[in-house]
Amino acid sequence: MQFHRRDIIKTAMLGAGALLAPDWARAAALIGARGFTHAVASGEPGAHEVLLWTRYVPTDGGVADLRVELSETEDFARAFAGGTMQTGPWRDHTVKIVATGLAPARRYFYRFIAPDGTRSPVGRTRTLPADGQQPWRAAVFSCSNLPFGWFNAYAHAAQNDAFDCTIHLGDYFYEYAPGHYPEGADAVAGRAILPDANTVHVADYRLRFASYRADPDLQELHRRFPMIAQWDDHESANDSWSGGAQHHDPATEGDWGVRKDAAMQVYREWMPVSEAPWKAYDIGGLATLFRTETRLLGRTQQPDVAPLFKAADPIAALKAFRDGAWQDPAATMMGSEQEAWLAGAMQASVKSGRPWQIVGFGTIMGQTVMPASAQDWLANEVAPVAAYLKSGMAQAKLGLPFNYDSWGGYPAARARFLRSAQALGGNTVVISGDSHNAWAYNLRQDGHAAAVEFAGHSVTSPGYEHDVRTAPDTVARGLVGANPELAWCDTARRGYMALTVTAQAVTNEWIMVDTIRERSPAASVGHRATVRLGRNAMEA
Repeated sequence: MQFHRRDIIKTAMLGAGALLAPDWARAAALIGARGFTHAVASGEPGAHEVLLWTRYVPTDGGVADLRVELSETEDFARAFAGGTMQTGPWRDHTVKIVATGLAPARRYFYRFIAPDGTRSPVGRTRTLPADGQQPWRAAVFSCSNLPFGWFNAYAHAAQNDAFDCTIHLGDYFYEYAPGHYPEGADAVAGRAILPDANTVHVADYRLRFASYRADPDLQELHRRFPMIAQWDDHESANDSWSGGAQHHDPATEGDWGVRKDAAMQVYREWMPVSEAPWKAYDIGGLATLFRTETRLLGRTQQPDVAPLFKAADPIAALKAFRDGAWQDPAATMMGSEQEAWLAGAMQASVKSGRPWQIVGFGTIMGQTVMPASAQDWLANEVAPVAAYLKSGMAQAKLGLPFNYDSWGGYPAARARFLRSAQALGGNTVVISGDSHNAWAYNLRQDGHAAAVEFAGHSVTSPGYEHDVRTAPDTVARGLVGANPELAWCDTARRGYMALTVTAQAVTNEWIMVDTIRERSPAASVGHRATVRLGRNAMEA
């Protein structure tokens, strides 16, 4: 989370309409489910193909051959075969089949058929366009912590037939043991998760996925739209990087590499994703969308400035860090291989005449420091939060950010990306998650416009309002006033982003749900921002 990282089922869900039990049945019931246990999903759309997902456990819990059929009508009057796959315990009975030979910008219905003739719930998906004649719309999500509340953002989006696709930028679930994050009264009744411990091993991650994917609103979102998904840190462990994580203790949880491999394996089992670590999606003649990986494969360790405040002269120590280690060009979010791929792929997009290059990152790129006006918030804050604000203000006086787990911890890598985008002469739009709050940035490099960033608020995970008692409007004004790249922010509400791409403009709406404490799809537009072709800056 951008502001503050805390250190501190009914039996078988057999369809998209299954209701969550007020108090989940225990692990044996969930594990023992048979048939199509978690409905269907689709992802990795192209103009002529799409990946289709389900999970099917036969009565004997063994091996089964599944086939999928598609149709352009929901009654399957003219169904055609989409492929077959064998599944079993080695992949947690999940199935992924890529259906090919499809028409561009076309809606398809699909269903899986088991060996005994049993059929899955019917899913709906859509291929990407081959031209740029029509606007393309995507719902963009991040940070969905089930115990914190209801997935009303998913429910609202699932009811909107105007979307062509969904995008998830990470923190699809959280790895914490029940009772840790959230704690006490923050947890919403009826939103318990399994297992009863941190997710560390393959079996743990599988059970956590099973818990989350039993949610009816998430199931309905997956059933109605294809999803382009990437992980962030909580799909493995908080503040993860290629060699470790803040929320991983080798002494009690074993080798990080084993845990990381388990997390990646299960993510690829349970999500409608390909095995490619990063990928480009051609949105016809409108844009290229880039899915990136900025956590587990190439990222170097985040800076940790906490020890510097214990130095004999903390300010001198921070200055030395600012002028030295913080600027290290070897520090990277993506790794050299992915950096080179992304630069080349964006160049190819520009040369092909695609107006927009849309890049999805797990964490925020916009420069964000703690405002000096945070001094006025201190009277309202408890000691740990006050200490955090004070340290942030001290760093801001030296031009340092308060979050090093985002691109703020990797300024040289950020500069490489933005300079590359400027050199291409295209139109770069960054979409990002992780922070739990909503932001709109005009990204600049070397004094010139480079890109815009639409950063999404969370589905349920709490933002500033959870820890900062000062009025949210006051907090937002302070942040915008202290950060030249930041055009707008909202630090108190949950929801998702609705992104609309046309040949001449990209518009983003921040959709705010009314509540997460109760199950309700009610929501409204909280803010709207537009960038026009050739501007690389939002309209005022």
